[in-house]
Amino acid sequence: MKTKRKVWTIAIAAALATSGAMASAQENEPIKFGLCFDLSKSYAFITPQVAQAAQDLAMYTNENGGIEGHPVEIIVRDHGNEPQRGVECYEQLKREGVFIYNFLSTPVTNAALPRAMKDGNILMQSFVGRGDAVDGEVFGWVFPVGPTYWQQAANDVAFIKGQMGGDLSDAKIGFIYLDYPFGQEPIEILKTLAEKEGFQLELYPVPLPGSDQSGAWSKIRRDKPDYVISWLLAGGHAVASKEMRRNGFPIDRYLSVNWMNEVDINNIGAEEAKGVLRGTNVAGGQDVPIVKTMLDTYYANGKGSGPESLVRDVYYNLGLAVYTTGFEAARLAIQENGWPLTPESMKSGYEAIENFDANGLMAPVTVTPQDHGGGGKTRIEQWDGANWVPLTDWSADYIDVVWEVIKESSAKFTVE
Repeated sequence: MKTKRKVWTIAIAAALATSGAMASAQENEPIKFGLCFDLSKSYAFITPQVAQAAQDLAMYTNENGGIEGHPVEIIVRDHGNEPQRGVECYEQLKREGVFIYNFLSTPVTNAALPRAMKDGNILMQSFVGRGDAVDGEVFGWVFPVGPTYWQQAANDVAFIKGQMGGDLSDAKIGFIYLDYPFGQEPIEILKTLAEKEGFQLELYPVPLPGSDQSGAWSKIRRDKPDYVISWLLAGGHAVASKEMRRNGFPIDRYLSVNWMNEVDINNIGAEEAKGVLRGTNVAGGQDVPIVKTMLDTYYANGKGSGPESLVRDVYYNLGLAVYTTGFEAARLAIQENGWPLTPESMKSGYEAIENFDANGLMAPVTVTPQDHGGGGKTRIEQWDGANWVPLTDWSADYIDVVWEVIKESSAKFTVE
C-alpha cells in the first residue's frame, strides 16, 4: 500500500512537472511574422530595407523583454513577385504556425488575400495592394495601415490646390504613371476630383519599366500643366528628371508618389534634384528617435541585421513604421486578451490602435473596425539639396470622396 502511494505521488509530481514545462514552453512561444517578399526581382529596390528594419526591431524588442514577455520571430522568404510562389509561401508558413503575413507586392498580396480572408489570418497590407481593403467591414482580416494610393493622390491634389490659392478651376494637372496596375491605381480618384474641383486632368502613361518617357514629356511640354503628379518607381525618377531638363519643365512642380528614396536622389544628383516634391507617409532621415536608437545600439557596434547604408534610406523608416504598428497591435492584443495570441485577438489589437506614431516616425494612426487604414494622412516634403524639408503637416483631405470610391469598390468583393 505504501509502495503504491509512493508511485502515485511520483506520478502526480511528474505530471505537474510536465504541465509546468508545457506552460513554460507555451509562454516562450514566439510571435511569428511571415515576410514573404520579392527579394530578387521587381521590388528588390525596397524589400531589403523593410526586411532589415523588421529584423532590427525584433532584435531590439527581444533584448528588451519581447512583446509582453513573448519573443518575436521574423521569417523572411522570397516569392520573386510571382503570385503563385507567394501563395505557396503563405501555405508553407501557415503549416509552421504563422498567421500574420506581409507580401509587400500588389500582385502577390491580391493573390493571397482571398485565402487569408477565408482562413481568418492577418494580412498586413501597408502601402501596397487593394485600395478598398481599408474598409474593415468588408476586409475584416486585412490591415493596410497607412495611406492608400487613393488617399495619397487626393492629398496631393489638396496640396496643389493650396499652392494655387485654393482654387483649381483654371488649373491643369498632369499625371505621369507606369502603365500597369500600380500606376493606374489613382486615376479614378483623380478623375473624380477633377470633376469636383473643375481642373483639367491630363494622363501620361509610360511603358514598363519607365526608361522610355520621351513621348510623355514631349506632350507635357505642349500641354504645359501647372503640376505633374508622378506614379513612377526607382530609375523612372532619374529618367523623368532628364526629360524635365530637356523639355523645360520645372522640377519643383514634379510631385512624386512616396516611392522616391535616397538612391533616386543620388541618381538624379543632389543639386539637380533640388526643389523636387514627394508625398510621404513616414518621416525620413536618421534624426527620428527609433532610427537613432538602431544606429546607436547596433550599427555603431557592427551588430545590425544588414548594411548600415540601408538604414540611411527612407524605406528602412517605412519598414519600421509597418512593424512598430504590428508590434503595437500584438502588445494591445495580449494586454486585452491574454496569451496565446490568436488571429482574432491580433485583429482586435489592430483595431484598438489609437493615435500611434511610433514617437514621431510617421503620421498618427487610429485604426477602427470600420477603417483599417488608420486615417490616410500624408505630408508633402521638398528636397533642398541636402535634406527633405516638410512643407505641410500630416493631413488627409477629400476623405468623403475617397471613401465613396472605397465603398463602391469594396461592395463588389466576395471570397470565392
